[in-house]
Amino acid sequence: LRLYLTSGFIIFPASSALVAHFRFETCCFSDQQEPGKAWLGDHRKVRHYSHILCATTRQAWIIMSALNPDKQTQGVIANEDTGESSDDQLLDEQKDEESDVGDQPGPADPPPPEEGITDTVEKALPISSLTPRWRNWVIRGLFALMMVVGFFWLIWGGPFYLIIAVMTVQLKCFQEIISIGHKVYQSHDLPWFRTLQWYFLLCANYFFYGETITDYFGHFLQREEFIRPVIKYRRFVSFTMYVAGFCMFVLTLVKRHYLKQFTMFGWTHITLLIVVTQSHLIIQNIFEGLIWLIVPVSMVICNDVMAYIFGFFFGRTSLIKLSPKKTWEGFIGAFFSTLVFGWLLAYFMSGYEYFVCPVEFNGPAANYSAMMECTPAPVFQLTEYSLPLWLQGILDVMGLKWKIVNIYPFQIHSIYLATFASLIGPFGGFFASGFKRAFKIKDFADVIPGHGGMVDRFDCQYLMATFVHVYHFSFIRAPNPSKIVQQVLALRPDLQLVVFNKLKQHLQDAGLVENSCSS
Repeated sequence: LRLYLTSGFIIFPASSALVAHFRFETCCFSDQQEPGKAWLGDHRKVRHYSHILCATTRQAWIIMSALNPDKQTQGVIANEDTGESSDDQLLDEQKDEESDVGDQPGPADPPPPEEGITDTVEKALPISSLTPRWRNWVIRGLFALMMVVGFFWLIWGGPFYLIIAVMTVQLKCFQEIISIGHKVYQSHDLPWFRTLQWYFLLCANYFFYGETITDYFGHFLQREEFIRPVIKYRRFVSFTMYVAGFCMFVLTLVKRHYLKQFTMFGWTHITLLIVVTQSHLIIQNIFEGLIWLIVPVSMVICNDVMAYIFGFFFGRTSLIKLSPKKTWEGFIGAFFSTLVFGWLLAYFMSGYEYFVCPVEFNGPAANYSAMMECTPAPVFQLTEYSLPLWLQGILDVMGLKWKIVNIYPFQIHSIYLATFASLIGPFGGFFASGFKRAFKIKDFADVIPGHGGMVDRFDCQYLMATFVHVYHFSFIRAPNPSKIVQQVLALRPDLQLVVFNKLKQHLQDAGLVENSCSS
């Protein structure tokens, strides 16, 4: 009886009014548009009528509750206990009733989030009594120290250890960025696409690293018959490989996945541009001398650590919205700390041939000591400088009567490197933070406890590597005798004699070689 009264006196009149209005709209616009199209196209009217239906349904529920005092009392008690509104309870009751109807089970609950490496380490360490802020401090500090020790071990191992480490970081960074794209665009069902992504990575590495290998080791590798075509025609081979991958991508296009596939195709190439190109430049820096890798990398590490320390203890003012935890106090404190650190590290390392000499490969039997021996370039030799007058005045106030100092020219260059590492380098981290916010993720991965993934740790290093390569090529780099000799040895014997005679004539004209020197 209650249901009949509610339907007859409330719901039915409202529905009848809506139907009558629909017919009125149809008649009015029948000469201009198709029947009912104007009414259906006007979303404001549809929204208005939906509000009427919702209000009518709510009134019906109130009347039914009033006709059943026992059920109303139960509803009030439930509201007081749970803090939920009656509408929420109505939805919950409807869900319960629907779940009881039929034999088919409802949707499964989502699986609980997996425990990450950071959570496992946090449980293993005796730091449960600390606040979350200090627990994060301990974990980050512990694994930062472990990474620094590992970096020292790689330096001790020599250039090839460092090159292997760079390649490993490159592969991991590529995997992390590509995995985010697959998760965001749900492209696990795309045919052959993961295979093609790693294939494009192989093509890019073969192209870039083929140039480096040819410059430094080409003469010795060409002695092997089966390697010679791969070295000599490397550019054509790499281009052919890329075209084959490009054609394979076109052939695997699926109609319902066009947008998704082309999005991931662009995603892959941008990742290759960021990861492979920068790692190639890092390896180029290594061959110019270990100091061109160690000093910039150490500056970025110092800036990151000091920014965290200054921000942790003194940070009050937010620096940028993309990364709310970054503060002006940490940014400024890290800048001055990196300047001092870079100046002292440059002074220390400039005095060792192991760090400043370019890598020269003199044959398979060559050892590291022979590869890292040379006459240091002028930039790594102590030079006498007269201090400017304004600096002498400042030193006089401090009681120092310095007018002439002996420093390495590289220390002056370290000021520019440290400035870039402190002021521009962090923008690589800001870029990564914006990327993560765009896709609503906290970290790129959970590989390093307290730090995230490889990309989270090396986002600033890639930008710094590009600057160091450009700076060295523009202001410091001189022709590398080892590379020139490799290019001459790659010529035919008759062309080598032509180069020798021209070089001999030039040296004789310059008075560096006696004319009696036999050929």
